Amino acid sequence: MTYLDYLTASHHSGKPIGLSSICSAHPWVLRTALQGERPVLIESTCNQVNQFGGYSGMKPADFVRFVHSLAAENGFPTEKILLGGDHLGPSPWQNEPAEQAMAKAIEMVRAYVQAGYTKIHLDCSMPLGGERQLPVEVIAQRTVQLAEAAEQAAHESRLTSHTLRYVIGSEVPPPGGAIGPHEGLRVTPVEEARQTLEVMQAAFHQAGLEAAWERVRALVVQPGVEFGDDFVHDYDPAAAAGLARFIETVPNLVYEAHSTDYQTPESLAALVRDHFAILKVGPALTFALREAVFALAMIENELFPAEERSHLVERLEAAMLRQPGHWQRHYHGEERQQALARKYSFSDRIRYYWGDPDVQAAFRQLLANLERVAPLPLTLLSQYLPEMFGEIRRGLLLNHPAAFLERKIQAVLDTYRAACGEED
Repeated sequence: MTYLDYLTASHHSGKPIGLSSICSAHPWVLRTALQGERPVLIESTCNQVNQFGGYSGMKPADFVRFVHSLAAENGFPTEKILLGGDHLGPSPWQNEPAEQAMAKAIEMVRAYVQAGYTKIHLDCSMPLGGERQLPVEVIAQRTVQLAEAAEQAAHESRLTSHTLRYVIGSEVPPPGGAIGPHEGLRVTPVEEARQTLEVMQAAFHQAGLEAAWERVRALVVQPGVEFGDDFVHDYDPAAAAGLARFIETVPNLVYEAHSTDYQTPESLAALVRDHFAILKVGPALTFALREAVFALAMIENELFPAEERSHLVERLEAAMLRQPGHWQRHYHGEERQQALARKYSFSDRIRYYWGDPDVQAAFRQLLANLERVAPLPLTLLSQYLPEMFGEIRRGLLLNHPAAFLERKIQAVLDTYRAACGEED
């Protein structure tokens, strides 16, 4: 029995637990996540990591080596790491003809499985090459093509295909497509969820993939959670009550909830209770890191003359303006509004720029400056990092810049782990 089997079984035995899914490639986030005793689920998306390198510059095998190297630094056993591929399908190649896009998606899925990923989210929900909205039957046929590729890759790699666990379906709106704060958020109707499962199961069986279908563990639907630049759509259990009752009738299956970032602890716990067992979190983790970095930059400004400062905040802004591709389509309004979003948006498009060489140099300089004068003045910590100030005063936290970065990330992880019942 894999951990995902155990997770699913808990929801059908009346004692539901959850699992937080860490969707980030930032080394500070991953190092912080790779602590403790419980299994850790780390995922990469089809745009972030693929056979061409994705926006991270990493192929699936590269990402696996990267995660395992961070685990080794932490002394975290790699056998407790679950690696997941998120939205694996033709999404990166939507503008290409369907046959061409699917060929690339098949190649990508094979690369993920061969690299050692075992949680495979198959997503063929997007129109390709100018297609209009797809019927669920076409989505199912394309999903089966990817499942066949995954099963074959496992066989060729002398892996046990039975180690693979599948997730199907796609949330609405698609990734990065949050609707406005005053628009209604459409919870997936039960009949749509039922139709997706029925059509998918029929397609798997018709293709001779009955054994693979038995290893589908989660369905992605929209439970009514989303966030944008400066708003959060909070989970409403009443609106998703029908979905919760429906999944209780489907053996060996739970829901996977995307875009759960910034939900309250109470909402996260309610999602797990309602069988949204896998909770995706990504931008909230790098948002917390960014908050800590900006606070440290403010402290640096108070302690060092201008010519000795890292000027990290300004250099981040310069990097975003030099390479606007990661934020320009997402941040709207006048320049003043865009500038505010570039720094502070919940969507946290700034996360794409931490790897910029000049930003990395500024980050190293910031930490080096503050490490030279550590421990930092309590008065400045009270001003800029009041939560840290309180923990230092109670003897719970080391007064050191690196400890502050880790603690901000850990606070987000702690919220998820408490909601999921993941505490060590």
